[in-house]
Amino acid sequence: MRILALIAAATLALPVAAQAQMAPDRTLTPSESVWKPAPTPPGGVDWAVLESTKEITRKDEKNLIRSKPVFPDSVKKLAGKRVKVNGYMLPLQNGTNQTHFVLLAYPPDCPFHLNPLPMQFIEVRAETPVKVSYDVRTIEGVLTLHGEDEQGIFYKFTEAKEAS
Repeated sequence: MRILALIAAATLALPVAAQAQMAPDRTLTPSESVWKPAPTPPGGVDWAVLESTKEITRKDEKNLIRSKPVFPDSVKKLAGKRVKVNGYMLPLQNGTNQTHFVLLAYPPDCPFHLNPLPMQFIEVRAETPVKVSYDVRTIEGVLTLHGEDEQGIFYKFTEAKEAS
């Protein structure tokens, strides 16, 4: 108990300037760049459109979270169309070339977006293998809307390829 009293007294005895140096700086803000999705490619779809889909969740009998989409008209009108989207590749196969991967809105190594929401990624099935890269990629494919099965995948690209 005596040690705690000594620590408290020592802290109170510190000059105000020293106490201010020890306090966290509340004026600092996090970098805004980590909160931005990959930029929209020319003639492509902005992630803001895809992220406008609402998610309805529920817990099933095993207490697992199930997820269903509510697609806005802006997303529904893209269904079945060939579109381009920029994103970050998350490989699902072994090897340096992928025909099955996930295209993420945000970098996969970003500590603020470790678990993307279903409207923040697209499952991609490519016609020809795409070389693995962790830079922003432009992928083009036929966008199909999913999610009625409550498995948490809202968007898929078929007949996909890397756009030039």
